[in-house]
Amino acid sequence: MKAVVLGGTAGMGRAVARRLAERGDEVFLMGRDAGDLARSAADLEARQAKNARVGYALCDLEKPEGFAAALDEADRALGGFDTVVVTAGMFATQEALEADVELTRRVLTVNYTNTVVFCEHARKRLLERGGGRLTVFSSVAGDRGRKPVALYGSSKAGLSHYLEALDHKFHAKGLSVLCVKPGFVKTGMTAGLKPPPFAGEPDEVAKDVVRAMVARKPLLYTPAIWALVMLVIRCLPRFVMRRIGF
Repeated sequence: MKAVVLGGTAGMGRAVARRLAERGDEVFLMGRDAGDLARSAADLEARQAKNARVGYALCDLEKPEGFAAALDEADRALGGFDTVVVTAGMFATQEALEADVELTRRVLTVNYTNTVVFCEHARKRLLERGGGRLTVFSSVAGDRGRKPVALYGSSKAGLSHYLEALDHKFHAKGLSVLCVKPGFVKTGMTAGLKPPPFAGEPDEVAKDVVRAMVARKPLLYTPAIWALVMLVIRCLPRFVMRRIGF
């Protein structure tokens, strides 16, 4: 694969980028901090058997005007990419979002609107060259309206809906869309929060993701136990959901 990884400098994105590099795939990193990008690129170069240069470009999901230029740089560096992985996003607790309407606007815009816009840029390029892989991180938080993640979860619900529709519409044209729904994963984004049962680690998530990408699966819950957990949650009656705090 010739893979662009947006968000590949930290957490699950960095773990996915490392897995791809160690497999021998060509990787191009995107992120919003030049220093983090340079350090992450050097790390990936050291992990590659071919010792090839790893390119990178600044790309901030809060600045959609820069999406096309960043993808142009990726195309030049990779000689035409065939895979795009989007792990970047924003998170804030329900309490923080309820207290700050501007923060709410930013989180919802980044996680839904601007992520979809970035994916549309990538989709058009991939389809023009006959298809490819588009892998995007959503969340189990979007599977059901829940009290602890009412606002954050709504942004992920919209993203999951979009990705499913994208898969239905363009699968026959060669576009393989994978919607990744992680449960709670121990990353910098979740630092300070109490890990629930079944909390995952970035590397095990990355292993699951790369395996699903290779198999061209449309949906992945990771760690796998979350598929069962969310199946139960989706089936609970509304009066039960009002009573529980999950």
